[in-house]
This record gives sequence, structure tokens and C-alpha cells, in this order.
Amino acid sequence: MKLYANNKSLDLSHPQIMGILNFTPDSFSDSGKFFSLDKALFQVEKMLNEGASIIDIGGESTRPMAEDVSDQEELHRVVPLVEAVRQRFDCWISVDTSKAIVMQEASKVGMDLINDIRALQAPNALKIAAELDLPVCLMHMQGQPRTMQVNPQYQNVVQEVLAFLRQRSEQCMQAGIKKEQLIWDMGFGFGKTVQHNYQLLNQLGVFCDEGYPVLAGLSRKSMIGAVLDKPVEERMVGSVAGALIAAQKGAKILRVHDVAATADALKIWQATENA
Repeated sequence: MKLYANNKSLDLSHPQIMGILNFTPDSFSDSGKFFSLDKALFQVEKMLNEGASIIDIGGESTRPMAEDVSDQEELHRVVPLVEAVRQRFDCWISVDTSKAIVMQEASKVGMDLINDIRALQAPNALKIAAELDLPVCLMHMQGQPRTMQVNPQYQNVVQEVLAFLRQRSEQCMQAGIKKEQLIWDMGFGFGKTVQHNYQLLNQLGVFCDEGYPVLAGLSRKSMIGAVLDKPVEERMVGSVAGALIAAQKGAKILRVHDVAATADALKIWQATENA
């Protein structure tokens, strides 16, 4: 299993680490720590040295209760950073956006992958993504970021998320996006209770069985905090445990803040598998 973009490929025969770079003043985890170009590029270099192969750049915070960001503001944050990363580093660049204009402009300066929490449902997003012919990660979310955690309810969370991802994938393929360019993300923490999140993690293999590479992003989220009863800055070990469980169940991309620790855990698991 491989992804292809901009004359390069990403081997998914083993899990790849996606390092998170929130280029916002208000992200839930690093609250603006890298909100300047120099600091952001330093963080990119650090994550790549620690074992990330993909850098996921986001210009809009999608934490619960987050405020919306205008098209212009998101373009202003994201496009120069994508360009700067592309000029300096040989890595895959993912852009965490739902806006068609951001996808379009970021692709011109070196974006390789669209990571969309709204699964290409925003105006023009599906059309533009099909034209760009880049890999797309489709995520499930119940509701919208501002309200998604108010009272999420499901009859059967696994089956409902599965049905949504199948349906969106069909619509993507009808629009001209190739199946092998689609990635699935169950959307941990996006309109789900703690119980829902762990049911999804437990059943992650069900999603992998559908033939799409699965991206797991549970790093430092409230599902970790709720079980450990620890604040965001003390959730590294729990996050690494979650990433490792996801990998063991078949996830191909692990979206994380703590790259070095996750890479270490994967090496021990792979050494065991290969013994």
C-alpha cells in the first residue's frame, strides 16, 4: 500500500508518523507555541529528525468551542509555511483544512496531502480536491467543532462512522478521486464521548478491513485525559500507548505531537514482530 503525490511515494507497509504543527494562536495542545515562522520551521526539523515522515500543518484550531477562521486568515497562516517547509525539507506535507481555496493555494507551493475534518463537504472542496489529484484524508465528525462535544449520540458508533466513511468515499470516487488516494480517519474526539472513542479504537481493525489506509489521531486528546485524569501536558505516555494500539490494529498513519516517543514505541513493537 502506497500513497502518491508530486512525483513521490509514501510506503504504508509499516506505520508512518505524521507530526502535528498547529500554526494557530489557540490550538488545544501547544496553544500558539510555534506561531511564528522561525519557531514553526525549527519544530518541523525537530519532528523530522525524531522520525516523522509527514508534517501536518493546520491554520485553524478545531478544538471544541473553537472560533471560525476566515479564508484570508487561514491562507495567510498556511501558504507561506507550506512553501517554507517545501523549500527546506524533503518530507510529505499535509494540510489540515476544509477550505477549497486553502487546498488550491497550498497545492501550488508544495502540499502533498489534504487532511479534511469535514471530509470534503465544505463548498467546492470535493471539486477542487478531485482536480488536484492528491491523497485526501476523510474524517468523520458529528456536528461542527464549536458544538460537537455538547451531547454526541449514536445507536452504534462503529457502524455509523463506517457508513459515513463508505458513503463519502463513494461520493469522492464519483467526483473523480481514485480509491487509492483516499485515507480514512474515524475522528477521535470529534463529536464522540470517551466511551465512543474507545469503542472506535477497539474496533479500528474493522475500518482497516475496508481497504483504505487508516489515520489515527488521538494524541493528547480528552479521551486520554479522561482515563488518566491528567492535563494536556501530561498525556504523552497515554498518547503513545494509544498510537501503539492503533498501529497494532492496523492504522497506517499516526498523527501525533510526541514524535520521538511514538517512534521509539513503534521500533520496539516492530522488533518484536520481526523476532
